[in-house]
Amino acid sequence: MWIRNLQSDPLILPIGIGPSNASTGGMIRGGFQARPQFNINYAVYFSALSTTSPIDSDRFAGLRTGIFMPKARLEVGGSFQHLLEQERSNLFGFHAIWQPTLLPLDIRAEYANSKRGSGYWIEPAYKLSQFPFLQNEMRRMQLVARYQQFFTGDLVSDPSPPINTKECEFGLNYYFMDGLKASGNYGRQFSGRGNLNVWTTALTYRFVIPLGPAGSAR
Repeated sequence: MWIRNLQSDPLILPIGIGPSNASTGGMIRGGFQARPQFNINYAVYFSALSTTSPIDSDRFAGLRTGIFMPKARLEVGGSFQHLLEQERSNLFGFHAIWQPTLLPLDIRAEYANSKRGSGYWIEPAYKLSQFPFLQNEMRRMQLVARYQQFFTGDLVSDPSPPINTKECEFGLNYYFMDGLKASGNYGRQFSGRGNLNVWTTALTYRFVIPLGPAGSAR
């Protein structure tokens, strides 16, 4: 939740991780420098079946990999997941993250496709640190927007939308300090069932617990 620029979930999120937005299993992840121009990161994971609410999860396995180019401040990557029960379907997706050098701008996008639905979202977020007035307050503020679409698949599963849906959202984040953030956003959802407003507010506090003694600076 802390690293999200918008508190609300993307519409495509449930098609990959089930109704509780959780999994029960393990993951191995890491990264390495393939060339001086780019790094490669990866994650391989497995989730077991769990019927215990509210952490129920499906049985699936998958992997995710990305290529990060430090000079361009750009990462692109893809993912694949196979459901090991029910219809035993596959899911694949692509993602991109770009942070321009000259602007305090963060642009993220993702696409996913499966039998349970498909869709995409794109999300720019801009820190107001370059404004020439009220600099102490402005550097703590971040404006966010997201546009997304969801398309139903061969199977309908909760809590994914039951029909084709698109949504526009706008939000504001205020960072009181490194570990305390207030967020609020408004969205307008459009579908064949009718249009509706979506409001979200949040106050997030991040706990940091060291796992061992800190080393001394040299």
